[in-house]
Amino acid sequence: MGCGRVGSTLARSLEERNHTVSVIDSEPDAFRRLGPEFNGDKVTGFGFDQAVLEKAGIRRAEAFAAVSSGDNSNIIAARVARETFGIEQVVARIYDPGRAEVYQRLGITTVATVKWTADQVLRRLLPAGAEPDFRDPSGTIRVDHVPVPEVWIGQRTIHFQEQTNSRIAWIDRLGEGMLPTRDTIIQEGDLVHLVMREENAGHAYAVIDKGPEGDH
Repeated sequence: MGCGRVGSTLARSLEERNHTVSVIDSEPDAFRRLGPEFNGDKVTGFGFDQAVLEKAGIRRAEAFAAVSSGDNSNIIAARVARETFGIEQVVARIYDPGRAEVYQRLGITTVATVKWTADQVLRRLLPAGAEPDFRDPSGTIRVDHVPVPEVWIGQRTIHFQEQTNSRIAWIDRLGEGMLPTRDTIIQEGDLVHLVMREENAGHAYAVIDKGPEGDH
């Protein structure tokens, strides 16, 4: 639902990945953003109207995205898709980050546009560790990307994890992602993506800066 810049881009991206897509918008003129190559259905109406959703094929759908410009419309449509039609994969774009967190806890995946953009800028302004790449809705778990200091080069990832009390989800190495094993050796230029508890972040970064304990 919603054929603005986000909705039209999302629809084309999904179709390029060989998914069948229906797009709903209250303004017929909005569908021009899809371009002439788009093969999916275009349904004029409001995405929280059950009859409109039916016309768009909601009963055959595996996922629903509410990305119109209105928070209320997106949330109502998302709830109808989830609660009335039983769609499990439902995402709603919400401009108000406070409301987004509330609906996230209700089981509706939300994308808070303003907060997401601000977070992306913050991560580029602040020192490493000041703002995570991801924080779960409860605020308990975070994911950070960390350039490995020189003091850790040559160390096994298992010792890095044990001493920082974190887990390496993956490593960016020479432009490619890799999943480390217990015996993976940290190399110069590695960028590690760490999963850790929020309360442990300060300790983890202190250990990373200080370097390994003992002879490994």
